[in-house]
Amino acid sequence: QVQLVESGGGLVQAGGSLRLSCVTSGRMFSSYAMAWFRQAPEKEREVVATISWSGGATFYSDSVKGRFTISRDNAKNTVYLQMNNLKPEDTAVYYCAGKSGTYARTRTADYDYWGQGTQVTVSS
Repeated sequence: QVQLVESGGGLVQAGGSLRLSCVTSGRMFSSYAMAWFRQAPEKEREVVATISWSGGATFYSDSVKGRFTISRDNAKNTVYLQMNNLKPEDTAVYYCAGKSGTYARTRTADYDYWGQGTQVTVSS
C-alpha cells in the first residue's frame, strides 16, 4: 500500500513563499510520476504541476508558471513544490498525487494514490 503525506502548508501574505513536501511510502517511488493538484472552495480539483519519474520532464499550469517549481528527491521518496510570489487566488487545499509509469498526466483520474491535502492560505 502506497501512502502519501503532505506538509508545509500554512498562512502567508501575498508575495510570500511556501515549500510543500510530500513523503511517499513504498520502495517503488522512483518509478512513479508525481503531481500536485489543488482545490479551492466550490471549485474543481485542478492540476498545478507534474513531474516524471526521473524528474526530467515537468509541467506547470499557466496560472503558476514562473512562480512555482516542482522537484523530487528519489533517495528520500519525496516530491516538493516551491511556491514563490504567492497570490490570494493560490488559496486552496493542495494535494500530492502519484501514478505508476514514467510520465505524469494532468487529469485527476490518471492518478492512483493521493495524500490527505495541506491547506495553503494567502492573505492580501
